[in-house]
Amino acid sequence: MQQLTFSRATKAILAGIAFAVNTPNRIGEYGGRILYLPEGKRIQAVSLTLIGSYSQLLATLLMGSAGLWLFYFGLPGINPDANISSYGIWIRLLCLVISTITVLLLFIYLRISWLVRWVEKIPRIEKWVKALLVIDHLPVRILLRVLGWSLLRYVVFVIQYILLLQIFNVTNDSWTAWWLISILFLALAIIPTIAMAELGIRGKLAIELFGWVSTNQLGIISATLSIWMVNLVIPAILGSLLIFRIKIFSTRLPQEN
Repeated sequence: MQQLTFSRATKAILAGIAFAVNTPNRIGEYGGRILYLPEGKRIQAVSLTLIGSYSQLLATLLMGSAGLWLFYFGLPGINPDANISSYGIWIRLLCLVISTITVLLLFIYLRISWLVRWVEKIPRIEKWVKALLVIDHLPVRILLRVLGWSLLRYVVFVIQYILLLQIFNVTNDSWTAWWLISILFLALAIIPTIAMAELGIRGKLAIELFGWVSTNQLGIISATLSIWMVNLVIPAILGSLLIFRIKIFSTRLPQEN
């Protein structure tokens, strides 16, 4: 096990975001995070980072599927002129599919050791199996704790969005906004995107969803842009500066010796 200080862990996360901005669905994030770990620990760190990402995806699916069901049965504050019933059968089908996938992925998450043991039987991947052994020994209580932190992180993002929707006069209905945001995050998790090109898709989806409760498109776009800047662009810039510093240090170090 490799102990990291809070400062070093923060730098690893920022570096991961910097790597993530130009990769589909931010898969490059893993490469950035391992820069702050010793050579012998990096493959294992990727495995643990995958568990963290898996947990965050589960949080998004759990809240998103709940939001879909609530939207299907009727959220307060929805524009009465909106003809939601015409989409009823498709929304219900989507609810069933997403809920089924969520339950299946939750079961796999809590029994991740079974998956590792199955992978161990695949020939010619011994190197990767050794890296996965660190996951095999994770107890369920640790997995549940990680999921709890992922849900807390998710709540922080949603509260940020709700506050910005209120600031830009989109809606003051926090309950309805919460579940529409959950559906938005669910859609963004499913649709393959590159982070730097995500803003257009994010804005389009936000207008479609929050259009059920408000006609203030400028406010919707402003809130969406603010969330994108605060949670992605600014951390990516900070992470890029850290990576640049690492490269300079790596270049100068042999010369000093």
